[in-house]
Amino acid sequence: MKRHYLKMDKLPTVRRLPDYLSIIRELSAMGEMFVSSSYLADKMGVSAILVRKDIELVGVTGTPRIGYPIALLIKRIENFLGWGASLDAFLFGVGQLGTSILANRELGALGLRIVAAFDKDPRKIKTSVHGVPVFDIARLEELLTRIHVGVAILCVPPVYSQKLTDTLVAAGIRGIWNFTPAHIAVPKDVIAQKEDLTSGYAVLSARLTRIQPAA
Repeated sequence: MKRHYLKMDKLPTVRRLPDYLSIIRELSAMGEMFVSSSYLADKMGVSAILVRKDIELVGVTGTPRIGYPIALLIKRIENFLGWGASLDAFLFGVGQLGTSILANRELGALGLRIVAAFDKDPRKIKTSVHGVPVFDIARLEELLTRIHVGVAILCVPPVYSQKLTDTLVAAGIRGIWNFTPAHIAVPKDVIAQKEDLTSGYAVLSARLTRIQPAA
């Protein structure tokens, strides 16, 4: 089957979709049936034209002076993001960041189920963190053959990231959520998503610098 990949220029839209979803879910809970692009633009701090282009991606058409049907918009965004479908995952590195991810109940509500975590620290092995069992990393290959997962979440020190990635890819993992500073190399048929706190802070800092009055 031919694979279809999102173009890089569409990724900012994908990152905005959860925010749209949050806004329109609140409207739905209030009994509203339609939402306008201008309302969404005001809430998001973007232009109405950008909102319309974003929503085109999920295949919903608005009606002039009425707006977009909220129920359909919620359904299409959720389907586009693949939310609601169950997806099992392994998490690697049960430090502060890994523990906070294990504690995040919202991920479970979206369909991501972390079924096991791995660490080298003997104090954490054979314990349970937020209901998720923690295994010795030495048992990884054994458990990969017994438990089918689609996603690996990396919270390990960067020096271990590539070797771990190679092991996961060889075992058939096709989605890697990378919370480490390392840039990992993966084959074309594997999706690696990097979350970089440094980049996020760089954007925040740069924007703050530009709104502060000159000394």
